[in-house]
Amino acid sequence: MLPWKHAVRALSVLLLTAAATLAPTAASAAPERAETAAAAPHRGWNDFSCKPSAAHPRPVVLVHGTFGNSVDNWLGLAPYLVNRGYCVFSLDYGQLPGVPFFHGLGPVEASAGQLATYVDRVLAATGAPEVDLVGHSQGGMMPRWYLKFLGGADKVNALVGIAPNSHGTTLLGLTKLLPYFPGVEDLIGAGTPGLADQVAGSPFVTKLNQGGDTVPGVRYHVIATRYDEVVTPYRSQFLSGPNVTNVLIQDKCALDLSEHVAIGTVDRVTFHEVANALDPARATPTTCLSAIG
Repeated sequence: MLPWKHAVRALSVLLLTAAATLAPTAASAAPERAETAAAAPHRGWNDFSCKPSAAHPRPVVLVHGTFGNSVDNWLGLAPYLVNRGYCVFSLDYGQLPGVPFFHGLGPVEASAGQLATYVDRVLAATGAPEVDLVGHSQGGMMPRWYLKFLGGADKVNALVGIAPNSHGTTLLGLTKLLPYFPGVEDLIGAGTPGLADQVAGSPFVTKLNQGGDTVPGVRYHVIATRYDEVVTPYRSQFLSGPNVTNVLIQDKCALDLSEHVAIGTVDRVTFHEVANALDPARATPTTCLSAIG
């Protein structure tokens, strides 16, 4: 890639981060939720005393990506949703022994079992009959195993995938994530079944997509970026089937230069589209101005 393109993309991420920092939030208009957030971990999410409101009756479970964790992946999106009145939760999954912080590396089928256990915990705590899932990268793909093979379809209303590797990617694509996580390459070594499972054509990916991408009773919403350098081609992220909405974020904002990591961590245009997917009845147009909304 030409140096000027690197510079422009970096500037885009910085601008989006600045927008996330400076944009007004709804926290000041929701003192009761603000008090709860002050006492809860991670700026108001993972608060198991949270009870869903009539406006947002389903808790949201955030599912991090490969090399991510339940906190770092969601420092932007989780507060964004909490400030809009959602009960928000996030889990760690796919941990390897002796590898702290960097998760999503264990067998993906086992990770789906961890998600199933966590969703049950959230439902028991909140009293809600269903959750909505929002996942980034592997976190937008792995839940489909839970929905398809572990009974998750009865407990999930919607799955929102941000840059999901829906049909796999190349191992080279996955290694492009390493520069974003300094030190992880030395920690993980070669024993990373979660990476092997995500390679296009692997037994896991093949079984996941046999018989169709979706299951009845669940809404699917995929948000991709044309600048994704990890899951390529980016259109491989899109799903086919009923109750599917596929969105290219540049169709909403042509100036959005977010790549694979930025779209799930700092891009408020994407955050707005996530909010629309969670509450389509109250959706408002996603545009470049969503970055400051």
